[in-house]
Amino acid sequence: MPELSHRRRLLVLAICCMSLLIVSLDNTVLNVALPSMQRELHATTSGLQWTIDAYTLVLASLLMLAGSTADRIGRKRVFMAGLVVFSVGSLLCSLAPNLELLVVFRMVQAIGGSMLNPVAMSIITNTFTDARERARAIGVWGAVVGISMAAGPLVGGLLVESVGWRSIFWVNLPVGLAALLLTLRFVPESRAPKARRPDPVGQLLVIALFGSLTYAIIEAPDAGAARVVPFGALALVALLALLRYEPRRTEPLIDLRFFHSAPFSGATVIAISAFSALGGFLFLSTLYLQNVRGLDALHAGLWMLPMAAPTFLCAPLSGRLVGSRGPRLPLLIAGCAMTASAVLFAAFEAETSNVTLFVGYVLFGIGFGFVNAPITNTAVSGMPRAQAGVAAAVASTSRQLGQTLGVAVVGALLAAGVGSGAYQDTFVSAARPGWWVLTVCGVAVLSLGALTTGRWGRRTADRTAERLQAAEVREAAGVSA
Repeated sequence: MPELSHRRRLLVLAICCMSLLIVSLDNTVLNVALPSMQRELHATTSGLQWTIDAYTLVLASLLMLAGSTADRIGRKRVFMAGLVVFSVGSLLCSLAPNLELLVVFRMVQAIGGSMLNPVAMSIITNTFTDARERARAIGVWGAVVGISMAAGPLVGGLLVESVGWRSIFWVNLPVGLAALLLTLRFVPESRAPKARRPDPVGQLLVIALFGSLTYAIIEAPDAGAARVVPFGALALVALLALLRYEPRRTEPLIDLRFFHSAPFSGATVIAISAFSALGGFLFLSTLYLQNVRGLDALHAGLWMLPMAAPTFLCAPLSGRLVGSRGPRLPLLIAGCAMTASAVLFAAFEAETSNVTLFVGYVLFGIGFGFVNAPITNTAVSGMPRAQAGVAAAVASTSRQLGQTLGVAVVGALLAAGVGSGAYQDTFVSAARPGWWVLTVCGVAVLSLGALTTGRWGRRTADRTAERLQAAEVREAAGVSA
């Protein structure tokens, strides 16, 4: 990629952030619309889970493929294709006549979405080559998530109340079109110096692992063991096969050597934990505010602002802290805040009081605002720039996998707890196991943030980077010979 002026780099960052905005906004808007979808489409709790998880599952399964493909054939080309497919999928979702087709069209959206975030992050990584400048850019990137969380519930609430839930997908169309035209004009093409070959076997194993695990979790409360156990067994077999097959490939879909770096491994698990907490938090909060408190979509969206505003404010601050002091402090703040929030709900039934509900939302917003920048920065720092797309895709995959698992696990626990009882009478007690799961996620962010960002972690990251760079040199020498 050619060296760009400062103004051009900022413009590229803005274009990439537009793609993140429509993907993130889609998730937050959808959560507010869930009760309306449930009523119109006669969906069960598991049906609502699938409207979210069908998207995040496909996204998680294809992100690494999209990242490596972009490195191979061109990041701008793949990014533009993603904008087109995501916009078309959004239009189809708005026309879905039933729940089954809505889930299918959400999967179409996800195919496009898989070409956006990791590729955009790879474009940013290759545009902002200075480490401190890149950390600030990633902080801005994280702030967009806060904007989507702040605007999503309000925009979703207004649209659902005034037009209907189908209109929430229309928001993506003008933003997607504008991003497409700006990308065509201003984003330069870039690709990795050495193309990575496709890994179809690895890709199929990833799809089998994520799909079978998610199905087993979501359907566990309603389906018998005869239906669930085979999918659990398939997930285990796919995982073992992946661990055995990938190290034998010269250019694997998932380069397991990345995980020799403690900060990279820690960032991966932290991403899964943090976004599991986010998925579960939004799912429980939306259903509680509308189905238990009886709020309409707009007022439920207003109640989400105490969580969204701190996320928006803390994300750029986290980016600056990562650039000046490293990822440790933001991760410790994030872990403490997310844990405290979940404990309020799990142990003290924060839903039942406006004051504790407000405090719980603010704490979670602070925690989530601080967690995003250190995850992304750690994932790409120290890795060879030639593999920036793959490294960023692993981090993005971890986020989507986490959100998928959070909705699946928390939704399954809620469905099992509610059973055949009255929803309003049983929701708070039925949700308590889910809140304890979110507490564990917060503790994981805190402990792994402390463990993997110290001197020992940095040493493992340096050794991993040296090995990867040496391997690249050997491979390049072999090719030239």
